[in-house]
Amino acid sequence: MSEQRHKPSRSLDLFEEGRKSQIENEQPLAARLRPRVLDDFVGQDHILGPGRLLRRAIQADQLSSLIFYGPPGTGKTTLAHVIANTTSSHFITINAVLAGVADIRSGIHEAQERRNLHNERTILFVDEVHRFNKAQQDALLPWVENGTVILIGATTENPYFAVNRPLVSRSRIFQLRSLTIAELHTVARNALSDVRGYRHLRVEIATEAENHLVDIANGDARALLNAIELAVETTPPSKDGAIHVDLAVAEESIQKRAVLYDKEGDYHFDAISAFIKSLRGSDPDATMYWLARMVYAGEDPQYIFRRMLIFASEDIGSADPQSLTLVAAAAATFDRVGLPEGRFSLAQAALHLATAPKSNSVFAFFDAQAAVEGEREDEVPNHLKDASRDGEGLGHGANYLYPHAYRDHWVAQQYLPDGLQGRVFYQPSNQGAEEQIADTVARRRELQLAAMLEAEQVAPESMTVQPNDKERNDWVRRAQGDTSELLGRVRDGVFAQARWQRHHRVLDLNGATGLLTWEALRRVADGGVWSLCHDKTSAVALREMVAHLSELDRPCVLEGGVSELPSLVATEDDGASVSFDVVVGRNALGSAASHGALPAVFGVMAAGSQLSLAEVFPKRAQRLCELVRLDQLDADLRDRVLRAEEEIYEDESNARVSWDVGDLNEALTAAGFTSVQHRIESIVSERRINLQHLGSWFSPGGDKPPTFAKLLRRHIETDELEQLKKLFEVQLAHTEVSWSTTYVFATGLKK
Repeated sequence: MSEQRHKPSRSLDLFEEGRKSQIENEQPLAARLRPRVLDDFVGQDHILGPGRLLRRAIQADQLSSLIFYGPPGTGKTTLAHVIANTTSSHFITINAVLAGVADIRSGIHEAQERRNLHNERTILFVDEVHRFNKAQQDALLPWVENGTVILIGATTENPYFAVNRPLVSRSRIFQLRSLTIAELHTVARNALSDVRGYRHLRVEIATEAENHLVDIANGDARALLNAIELAVETTPPSKDGAIHVDLAVAEESIQKRAVLYDKEGDYHFDAISAFIKSLRGSDPDATMYWLARMVYAGEDPQYIFRRMLIFASEDIGSADPQSLTLVAAAAATFDRVGLPEGRFSLAQAALHLATAPKSNSVFAFFDAQAAVEGEREDEVPNHLKDASRDGEGLGHGANYLYPHAYRDHWVAQQYLPDGLQGRVFYQPSNQGAEEQIADTVARRRELQLAAMLEAEQVAPESMTVQPNDKERNDWVRRAQGDTSELLGRVRDGVFAQARWQRHHRVLDLNGATGLLTWEALRRVADGGVWSLCHDKTSAVALREMVAHLSELDRPCVLEGGVSELPSLVATEDDGASVSFDVVVGRNALGSAASHGALPAVFGVMAAGSQLSLAEVFPKRAQRLCELVRLDQLDADLRDRVLRAEEEIYEDESNARVSWDVGDLNEALTAAGFTSVQHRIESIVSERRINLQHLGSWFSPGGDKPPTFAKLLRRHIETDELEQLKKLFEVQLAHTEVSWSTTYVFATGLKK
């Protein structure tokens, strides 16, 4: 009996296997060709390339909750299936279009059982996660939060708007991009060579046909594969048994470009944003492109006219007062004419706005509104009050000067409340008609101010305040704190001259303090950061500083010299060497630019990457003798001291102090860098000099490196050096001085 019971079930198993195989074979080409492992995945190198955060997380099986956001056909669902094939976790798939709260609860229940019984993690993949309503998303939240499931969501909508904020805050968001032309060509060729595709057939796609399919697919791999499938399946083999797909077949298979556009989603807002910014940037070509793209996709022309009416006031205003009238007339014309002829009015209005002079001076209203909201309401000046009701009894309106009775129909008098006299809200631009307005407004304001001062009854008091000790101590602390401000300006300068993207791999050439490393970690959250420490002490210190971060978020700390970089950079992903998109450094080279450091840096950089440095050149440093008055020394000694200090920086044998900007530029060019540029910035900060500083300057020892006194001793006698030291102590000890530090910010590209 048991065999009889087993035979039907075995037959059923075989039937199910056969049915499953049939279903897989009948799937569309795009589904059959879905990559199963990371190495087969095409595109999205900015998040999946060697060394990228997401790739490391997948390979290490250390995933947290993720949301994949991007256009259709870019691989969001495919990437989830790759993770399913790579991770050791149990994998559950839900489609938000078809699933409800009951399906979520069923998946959660299964995840709880697997965790309790087998200590197995569960990944819950929700396709089209933005289709879940608030209640459905809320049902997921507690289980994501307590780790019962690791959520992977896929959406074409901006998750910051389409997904609940608590769910977004617990997930790492990766944005997928439309595939490039080269990547789409790879997808097309894979379709013909893969056993799951058309490897079993002789399919020959003409070059112009493939180019047409790739171009019209518009970055969508699914659209491309669907078109190839239609072309191949509907084209009969020729006499030689081959299926020839020519341009005519390709044009029939994918007749119209699928413009990514959703009237209520990101594409709608992104397109109108690009249109408005092109108008604001006075670019008529870009304006016409974005306008055509919106009209082609079916955007409501009335919506475009409404945005242009706003723009005419917000961004042009009085610089071209006719812009608002012209757009209103064009909108009225469109209402009467309609499509398709109404497109002429639409384009005329857009071109006028794009080429008109720009001014945003109407924001004066919002400045005035802020003053109304944030300040005490002053009474309307008496002479401006309504005189028709109680002018006789209360004197309202008395002393009002009627402008039309004066020359040019204007007279200087008070119009603002007393507490706001002198406030400026309207700032005319120097564009178009407003340029003439600006001069008139400025002159009248001067007269207005003079009239106000003339009317003042009490002169303002002047007081001299002697600060107490606490105030002085606070000032000293602020002066000493200028160092942090200086470092902040240097850090900002290094990062301002480099092009950053969240997925970049960044190398900090001098990670001793972590100044640039920490900033890089904030800026490339989806990439990776490597930090080079030049000695073991600083490397250990930096590793301790980052120990509190998760393993995936920590920078990779390297230990050694800049010239050792090629051997220090760790290899990942089956031996593929990591190369860097951006390399930064603060005082990372010293005189090392002439000792092979820059070629080593060049060697670990990726094609198209950028180097951004901030270097202090001792030769350009402020001289210590500039801090004191040397007129108390005799003329001969004074001249010898000044000459001795200058010779310190002219000593060609001391590369540490003698190299300059020209040497750096030559070294960068020799290493292979192109587009080498630099700018010099002197940053002045307040420094407090104490006896410890003076002692280090005038210490008799110090060969590595030699002290200030050691270098001066070559040119002046011991008693003269002692005389100079006393002069420094008298004039500088426990005083604050202005110190100028000259930084050279240099950049170079690796093509």
